[in-house]
Amino acid sequence: MGRDLFRITLCGTGRVSGVQFRPGGFHAFWQRPVSELTGRRVPLPTGRLTHPGFPVCAGRPAGPATSAASDTERCRALDTLLTAWRPEPDPVAEEAVRLAEAIRTDRTVLRVDDFAARHDVPVRRLQRLFMEYVGVGPKWVIRRYRLQEAVEQAAGGPVSWAGLAADLGYSDQAHLVRDFTAVAGVSPAAYARSVR
Repeated sequence: MGRDLFRITLCGTGRVSGVQFRPGGFHAFWQRPVSELTGRRVPLPTGRLTHPGFPVCAGRPAGPATSAASDTERCRALDTLLTAWRPEPDPVAEEAVRLAEAIRTDRTVLRVDDFAARHDVPVRRLQRLFMEYVGVGPKWVIRRYRLQEAVEQAAGGPVSWAGLAADLGYSDQAHLVRDFTAVAGVSPAAYARSVR
């Protein structure tokens, strides 16, 4: 998982398939702190999945996910690959997924300590839970989802950036503009112009 904006240009011929996990959902496949992967790229080995970075995958077949002809076939192959792992249910992972989803859907969540209190979870436990299962801390997750709201609002029409900064828990507009630019790759004003 990368925390910074990135771009990959695909050239030549071939196919690319991807899988997006819900925050907290990949731990069952990694079974170590997901924060070990944050900001890193770990290549998926070819053939049998015996790479030391994928401890749960040892001996499981990779399947034909990259060679399938159609999108539907590739999706089916990826489903087969992932379900073959048969990850064990983990109630702590389910809690991490539930808490990350609560941050995403509750636009009033602005501070870690308030969120922890609402869910009756000590702040330190919440931080450890997110680093283990999500790969980043709850503050980063809160900030990312609130910035996604800023992007949505910028796409929707004229925005009072000072007002939006206050609504999203920023101390000032400049801080929101800096974070928005880091996430979107352009300033809020340039982004708003580009989507109109």
